[in-house]
Amino acid sequence: MAKVSPLMILPPAIFAGLAAAFYIGLQRDDPDQLPSALAGKEAPAVELSALGDLPGFDDATLRDGEVKLVNFWASWCAPCRVEHPNLEALAEDGLAVYGVNYKDAPDKALGFLEELGNPYAAVGADPQGRMALNWGLYGVPETYVIDGDGNIVLRFAGPVTQRVIENTLGPALAEARGE
Repeated sequence: MAKVSPLMILPPAIFAGLAAAFYIGLQRDDPDQLPSALAGKEAPAVELSALGDLPGFDDATLRDGEVKLVNFWASWCAPCRVEHPNLEALAEDGLAVYGVNYKDAPDKALGFLEELGNPYAAVGADPQGRMALNWGLYGVPETYVIDGDGNIVLRFAGPVTQRVIENTLGPALAEARGE
């Protein structure tokens, strides 16, 4: 009987493992949506600098008993301009939206809000991207649904469009409210 070398078994085993990982990944509800390791966990610390004279927010704000959105944005981000009217509409409907200005020049960020309007209940700057790193940010825009206890219910990467509000954020907000 011939001996089987472990090196002969290794390539098929690696292939089988990769095939299983791809198969599992394709079975997700939305294979295009990036997964979040923080979903269902407490939101990481809020570490922000002031942005002009605008009101800021902190960790206690995220745990005030109210459902809210935390939106990472930048003035240099074209999709952030696209989503901005939708964030304003959500804020006008009574949803608290908190903004994190990501790696941006303060004067440009303030100009962006002056030009397009300010949908944020409070906003702060993350000039070095430290908070973004702790939150697992892939890029801007990115929006998190936070429940009243400060837990992340959903992370959505990409611009908040009307379709995203109806199909993704709406159900997550209802879940955060316990509906």
